[in-house]
Amino acid sequence: MASLSFLSPPSSSSHSSLHNTTSSSSRLFLRTPSLNLRAPTKIFSLKAQSAPVLTQDDLKKIAADKAVEYVKSGMVLGLGTGSTAAFVVAKLGELLKTGELTNIIGVPTSKRTEEQARSLNIPLSILDDHPHIDLAIDGADEVDPLLNLVKGRGGALLREKMVEAASDEFVVVADETKLVDGLGGSKLAMPVEGVQFCWKFNLVRLQELFKDEGVEAKLRVGEDGKPYVTDNFNYIVDLYFENPIKDGYAAGKEISGLEGVVEHGLFLDMATAVIIAGKTGVEVKSK
Repeated sequence: MASLSFLSPPSSSSHSSLHNTTSSSSRLFLRTPSLNLRAPTKIFSLKAQSAPVLTQDDLKKIAADKAVEYVKSGMVLGLGTGSTAAFVVAKLGELLKTGELTNIIGVPTSKRTEEQARSLNIPLSILDDHPHIDLAIDGADEVDPLLNLVKGRGGALLREKMVEAASDEFVVVADETKLVDGLGGSKLAMPVEGVQFCWKFNLVRLQELFKDEGVEAKLRVGEDGKPYVTDNFNYIVDLYFENPIKDGYAAGKEISGLEGVVEHGLFLDMATAVIIAGKTGVEVKSK
C-alpha cells in the first residue's frame, strides 16, 4: 500500500534561523510506490490504495501547501503573483473558511492577486496601512545556489519587491526548472520596469550596459502587439542574457542608476527559504 506523508510546519523559533548566512537544504523525496516528505518535526500519514501520478500543477500545489505551513493566525502576509502563488492564495482562503487560520491580513503584489484574494474573502490591506509584514510567499523565475532570484516575468516586479522587502520572512515557491548556476542563466527574460517616456533610450542603454554578457533587450508587448503596461502604468524591457550575470549586486546597482528605470527583477539576498517542487519530490532550502 502506498503512503503519503506530510510534514508539520517549522516552529516559530525556526523562522529566525532562516536568516543565518549559511545556506542549508533538506530534501523530501517522492518514491514509487510511496510519497515521503521529510522534516525534523512531527509526521502524520495519509494512506492511499495506489501511488499517485503527480502533474506539474500537483507538485506546485504540494510546494504551495508546504509554504502555507509557515503561516500563523494573526499574521500580516505578503501575497505573491503567478501560477504557484495562486495555489498559496487559494490554500489561505480555504484555511480561513474552515477557521484553521484567523485574523490574517494580506497585502497583494498585483491587481490579479488582489482580485483572487477578494473572491476568497481574504482581508486585504496595503503597505501604507501595514508597513510591517510578517511573512511573504511568492514564486520565482530563477533561483541561484545562494537563493538569489530573478522575478517579474509576470509583470509585478515593483510591487513584489516593495512588499517582500518589507517582510520579516520571504518564502519562495518554485519548480526545479527555475534552478540556475548564475542569474540570467536560463536565457529567459530578466525584466526591468521603467517609465514610458523615452523607453527606447533606456533599452539601448541597458543593452550596452551588458554587452559582455551578450544581452538582447526587448520591449515587452502584450497579445495585442501593444506595449505591456504594468499595474503602475510603466513599460517593461526584458533582458535576455547569452551568458549569466557575473555580479548581480553590481548589475542591480548599475541598472538602478539609469534615469527612468523604476525597478529591476534581481531579488538579491531577500529569500529566507526556497521550496522547490520537482518530479522526484520537494526540496526546502533555507538560509
